[in-house]
Amino acid sequence: MALKTYKPVAPGSRGLVLVDRSALWKGRPHKGLVHGKSATGGRNAHGHITSWHRCRGHKKLYRDIDFIRGKKGVEAVVERIEYDPNRTAFIALIKYEDGEYSYITAPQKLNVGDHVISDDKVDVRVGNCMRLSNIPVGTMVHNIEFRLGKGAQFARAAGTYGQVVGRDSGKVIVKLSSGEVRLINGECHATIGAVSNPDQKNINLGKAGRSRWLGWRPFNRGSAMNPVDHPHGGGEGKTKSGRQPVTPWGIPTKGYKTRKKAKPSDKFILTRRKK
Repeated sequence: MALKTYKPVAPGSRGLVLVDRSALWKGRPHKGLVHGKSATGGRNAHGHITSWHRCRGHKKLYRDIDFIRGKKGVEAVVERIEYDPNRTAFIALIKYEDGEYSYITAPQKLNVGDHVISDDKVDVRVGNCMRLSNIPVGTMVHNIEFRLGKGAQFARAAGTYGQVVGRDSGKVIVKLSSGEVRLINGECHATIGAVSNPDQKNINLGKAGRSRWLGWRPFNRGSAMNPVDHPHGGGEGKTKSGRQPVTPWGIPTKGYKTRKKAKPSDKFILTRRKK
């Protein structure tokens, strides 16, 4: 998919850059694979804001994506590629030989009419899902499972992927697009290819209203507030606070590491992601 730019015929189209989705399915999603989705507006059951800067956004239906690919040995054909408002990647509607439909994350270079299959060992072809231990070294993969049977957890966003770089005593060494290198159980599954819509990172929303449609309210800088409202507030003119950046409750932020020092999965990380 290419990027689409607009002439500045209105203030909202000045600088607007979006992904060209003209080749995607234009109808409604498959009825049996969607359900309603209620928005919280960032509030919990008591009505208190727990996630800041969130709003209702446009009404959406949630598409049920098969991240487990548990239907083994049954070939499926790609019926169509669709837009999903709940994620940055595109999704593909596939139909199995027994007539069952399912949604999967669409990888790059997957086209309508292509055949995909999931099993312990299959052909190394875009869209096919199999065990990491059977994937050749150097292959790009996505929807990588980390805990056996839980389904895909890594490389699910638009344009992301991992690369199988080696094997070590029943485990597979995978390098993620963040630069992190991990050990993953060879029995876990992954899908061949990189996730679709790599141009998502280059879009420019053009106006504040488009952010509101996506569920984001305006952000307000702490340094623009009064001292009673935020630890960064107050001072004459533009001033930097005399302390490290913190949240409104005084917890360090902007680079402060919050990861647990004794997290159990640390032993599977061979190289940390790039700073």
